[in-house]
Amino acid sequence: MIHAHDPPPLANRRPLLAVARTAFALLDIIAIGRQLLIHVHEGYDILNFFSYFTNLANLSATCVLLLAAADAWSGRIGAHALARAMSVVNMAIVGVVFSMLLRNVDLGSLLPWVNFVVHYLMPCVVVADWLLQPPPLRFSARRLGVILLFPSLYLTYVLLRGAAIGWYPYPFLNPAHIGGYAGVAAYAVGISMTFLVVGGLLLAFANRGAISREVGR
Repeated sequence: MIHAHDPPPLANRRPLLAVARTAFALLDIIAIGRQLLIHVHEGYDILNFFSYFTNLANLSATCVLLLAAADAWSGRIGAHALARAMSVVNMAIVGVVFSMLLRNVDLGSLLPWVNFVVHYLMPCVVVADWLLQPPPLRFSARRLGVILLFPSLYLTYVLLRGAAIGWYPYPFLNPAHIGGYAGVAAYAVGISMTFLVVGGLLLAFANRGAISREVGR
């Protein structure tokens, strides 16, 4: 028997999840597209635009949300679990790092509403989506390593490209601004630890739900 205070069955929430995921994905792509137009109009390097971790994480989040929306419609709740895990960890770090290190930095031509969408709203949306419907499978330490591969490759790319052209997307990755590569290394270690902690917590939450479902069978 289902009582009035019980949560609705998962099947009843699937259309709502699909619509919400699609709506937020479209809002995110509109925000990124609007800022890209400003970037191009002002004559900035397009590759620089796509060298911001925020933009890459948000673009991947829109793709993953659309995939998750399709999965919700079809009932394939466990599909694309690794992609969702990568997205939620990256977006959570976007929110954390911006709030801790970049909130008071001059954002140049970044529109305030775009800033709100990509740095505040979408990280919260993606994390909430994960907490509301975590994938029904366990994540091992090895999968956490796979999830952390992208930010590792991103850091390598940014440092190599920055050394070659003298441009860095974030001040804490620019050796000239933080006392050389020792300062960069310190920030890199700190952010890496944040990735590990945040990623571990989010995957542990999903694992706890998966274990509960296995025990309840």
